Amino acid sequence: MSLAALATVFGVVFIGELPDKTMFASLLLAARGRSVSVWLGVAMAFVVHVAIAVTVGGVLFTLLPHRLVQAVVALMFLVGAVMSFRAAGDEEEDSTDTGFRSAGGARTVGTAFLIIFIAEWGDLTQILTANLAARYADPLGVGVAAVAALWAVGGVAMVGGRLIRHLPVALVRRVTGVVLLVMAALAAFDALTGAATLV
Repeated sequence: MSLAALATVFGVVFIGELPDKTMFASLLLAARGRSVSVWLGVAMAFVVHVAIAVTVGGVLFTLLPHRLVQAVVALMFLVGAVMSFRAAGDEEEDSTDTGFRSAGGARTVGTAFLIIFIAEWGDLTQILTANLAARYADPLGVGVAAVAALWAVGGVAMVGGRLIRHLPVALVRRVTGVVLLVMAALAAFDALTGAATLV
């Protein structure tokens, strides 16, 4: 695979991921947890999804109805939003206690992995990666370029998360809840109409 093709894959995936739900999820996770641990979890989830996209992604998306995938994603986001609002309203939580921020490294990595792993299913960049692998007939080259692009976006999210980390925990959780509600609504709209959204 040529250097120009690798650069094209990197650019397409990087730009596709910037306005994506997983970018915002990574940013919010970084605001609440240790950046290195969050990035490791996010990075591992991206590797798994790219591997799926370049190997069986094309087959999966033709077998499973897109609306079903989006409906499940919408439900997961809705559950996450409810949990965020409940945590924000917890009167026993001290305003300086971050919970997730002070969690052990393995727990933070696992939480970040799980959230991004769920959020990436049926995602624009996963579909793009599957399509690019088919177009260039080079799963390994496309996979490496896509992973590099997703890791770069994850790095941007970690920097952004550090900038908002000093906000009150309850506020961050409420914002998280609102963002998750919006993502749930977009995924539900996509499931009902079959329209392709940017998230």
